[in-house]
Amino acid sequence: MLRELMIRDFAIIEKLDINFESKMTVLTGETGAGKSIVIDALGLLAGGRGSQEFIRKGANKAVLQGLFSLPQSVKIRHDAEELGITVDEDALIIQRELYRNGRSVCRINNTLVTLTALKKIGNQLIDIHGQNEHQMLMSPENHIVLLDKYSNKTMDLKLKYDKLFSIYRDKLKILKKRQSDEQKWAQRLDMLRFQVQEITDANLIQGEEEELEIKKQRLENFQNIREALSQSYELLSGDEVDFLGHLGDAVEAIQKIGDLSEDLHNISDNLSNAFYMMQDAAHDISNELDVMEWNEDELNQANQRLDVIKQLEHKYGNSIEKVMDYYNRIEKELAQMQSTEEDSENQQKAVDSAYQDALQIAKSLSHERVRVAKQLSKEIEVQLRSLYMDKARFEVRFTTDKEILSNNGLDNVEFYIQTNQGEASGPLAKIASGGELSRIMLALKTIFSQDKNLTSIIFDEVDTGVSGRVAQAMAEKISQIAQLSQVLCITHLPQVAAISDHHYLVTKKVIKGRTETTVAKLDKEQRISEIARMLAGTEITKLSLEHAKELLEMAEKIRN
Repeated sequence: MLRELMIRDFAIIEKLDINFESKMTVLTGETGAGKSIVIDALGLLAGGRGSQEFIRKGANKAVLQGLFSLPQSVKIRHDAEELGITVDEDALIIQRELYRNGRSVCRINNTLVTLTALKKIGNQLIDIHGQNEHQMLMSPENHIVLLDKYSNKTMDLKLKYDKLFSIYRDKLKILKKRQSDEQKWAQRLDMLRFQVQEITDANLIQGEEEELEIKKQRLENFQNIREALSQSYELLSGDEVDFLGHLGDAVEAIQKIGDLSEDLHNISDNLSNAFYMMQDAAHDISNELDVMEWNEDELNQANQRLDVIKQLEHKYGNSIEKVMDYYNRIEKELAQMQSTEEDSENQQKAVDSAYQDALQIAKSLSHERVRVAKQLSKEIEVQLRSLYMDKARFEVRFTTDKEILSNNGLDNVEFYIQTNQGEASGPLAKIASGGELSRIMLALKTIFSQDKNLTSIIFDEVDTGVSGRVAQAMAEKISQIAQLSQVLCITHLPQVAAISDHHYLVTKKVIKGRTETTVAKLDKEQRISEIARMLAGTEITKLSLEHAKELLEMAEKIRN
């Protein structure tokens, strides 16, 4: 359930905070007031595509944040854990920032996530149903997707089929690739073997190149380093200069008077520290000179090893890390090609076996689809009867190929409908009017909402094109859905507004020369006035106020 929504500098909204409650909430207001902007914000929180056009004029970025109660769903918790998201107190906070340069930042419970990950989680929290969703019904290729969503068993079989079909398709692709050009296949195989062996023989180690460069530089500058160290040691402890001896005498002399004043004591300490530091440095120089040894073979070995590394980097990447990344990729490709290196006959057998595995599940899926299609048709007709399409007859028609597999298995599906008695049944996309499409989609939404664990279902003016008793029926249907899931609804119909449990008014006003959208929750008297406005238009009459009261009283009886 959506509990809180925060919007900053989004479209014509400068600042907006809304607390939402369970069951049914409506947002009403004049056309153009900004109702759909709230839905746009929720769409972005669910993983929708952003744009800098959403950012309010004069602002550097837009910020959206939603607080959601988690549904009783194992999947969403599993998905959150896979993404490294910590889930505390059964709540998720989703935040999204849109910047002028096109950058988009997404966070879930303060964890940065990709837009794909946000969509994966968001689609389980929010289901936005707008007028454009009617186009989904107008495209027959979407009908099989809706049918598969109806049954958990169908969805499970479809997932199994997807995996097996993917295996079959990959094996077939490899076979066709090999058959199309045996020579190129053999050349690629030889090249991969050579490259894998070449990199394997090099036995590359991360950080090795840097260590070799340091060793090479030290050996190439051996004489300069030795001369500098020898000169430094001679100046510090040599027979001619003996800087340390003189510094030690100075320390001894000043220590005798160091207790006479604080300044003399500080001088004594500084001299002592300097003496010990110089003594340590002379000792380190002496040790370094003792262990220094010129080794021409070691220099040659370092140069030879660096040459090997540079050659590999020139071929496969500009660093050891990139060479190893390339190695990992070609090793996988080589393993795949070697696993299919058997003769074409055996490879064909592997393809045939994968095809039979996929075909078996495809047949089970097809059988299950036919079974659930009858059940879905009956349920849709029940729902349509309550939406004043009592004569409608809904049918799921199949075109099934017993041998050819596709992404959907063996079936092509299209919804057919008979809207009026005595007329012929025809494709839904050609027969249904706009108002009928609204009712059919609402019927589907009612059926699917019963078992999908969605926290929030959003209807954006889905009641367009209906009025009178049909509008009342749609209002009651949306209210029915709200008993199972939180529903947010943008509407221009007074019947829908009246039946809601909570009512917000969206208004647009000019403040300091800037247009801003505000949202306010209405009390009982304010609801009467707003519904009267929806009934009468600009001029609210006494009759429209009475009608509004009647609508609210009738809606309360229906809800109870």
